[in-house]
Amino acid sequence: MDPPQGYLDGRIVPISEMAVSVTDAGFTLGTTVTEQMRTFSGKLFELDSHLQRLERSLAIVGIETRETLEELAQIANDLVRVNHPLLESQDDLGLTLFVTPGRLPRFHNGNLGSACVGMHTFPLPFWSWEQKYRSGQALVVTEIEQVSPRCWPAGLKCRSRMHYYLADQSAARIESGSRALLLDAERRVIESSTANILIYKKNQGILTPPVESALPGISLLYTQQIAKQLNVSWKHCSFFPEAVAEAGEVFLSSTPFCLLPVTRFNGQPIGNGQPGPVFQQLATHWSESVGVDFIAQANRFADRSGSQGH
Repeated sequence: MDPPQGYLDGRIVPISEMAVSVTDAGFTLGTTVTEQMRTFSGKLFELDSHLQRLERSLAIVGIETRETLEELAQIANDLVRVNHPLLESQDDLGLTLFVTPGRLPRFHNGNLGSACVGMHTFPLPFWSWEQKYRSGQALVVTEIEQVSPRCWPAGLKCRSRMHYYLADQSAARIESGSRALLLDAERRVIESSTANILIYKKNQGILTPPVESALPGISLLYTQQIAKQLNVSWKHCSFFPEAVAEAGEVFLSSTPFCLLPVTRFNGQPIGNGQPGPVFQQLATHWSESVGVDFIAQANRFADRSGSQGH
């Protein structure tokens, strides 16, 4: 079986041979812009939206790539076309795209390197969220805050994620299996680690933090479209942890797992402690919209042997 292929600095190479220099700014300083995508039935989900967000992130950081967005789209589709057949039937891939400013001048006689662009695929880690579709995710507030927008804009999707790492470590110490809910300096809810948060209140509909305070998730926008189809009210607004605790239902949205129910918050059940009817409605319409029952798919491939060569 041929090895899965990746893309690095203008070349298609086996993923096992991809390597970024230790003098690259992405490695030395953590200055990496990134996008995380997935496929449904072997087709990339919302590729154009992901690339448009990438373009905005690159503009914020001031990185110019030799590849156009159209070329990046072609490369991504080519990698999926080559790598998806390595999976079992009805399985799907994740795809990571990253861009760094390149090698730092101080390591290369003052010469500025060109941007480093990489792309690779992997079998989706369904095992990490499959059970949570049934029992729900636990969230806790920790002492780690969200990065201030005075450090970098909320709309920048980057790999500088030490705050997520530390927050989730702290969350696991508070309650095993939980993940962190990050607040800002005024204790307003911003997001979970690597996921947008949505709360549902019967008389208000779905509430999610303001667009200027949290990363504009592609799956969040997709969920908003589905909520509109279901005539579920939707509002961007500020709220505090108390609103999460009092919500009828709470969800997380992120491209790999689409939508995940939250059933515990700070050690207490949300609602009856089980995934609720609004989650079930949204998940059903999500699955119909993308043509894949993503919960059934996760159940099927949660114990994937890893023999696909990725």
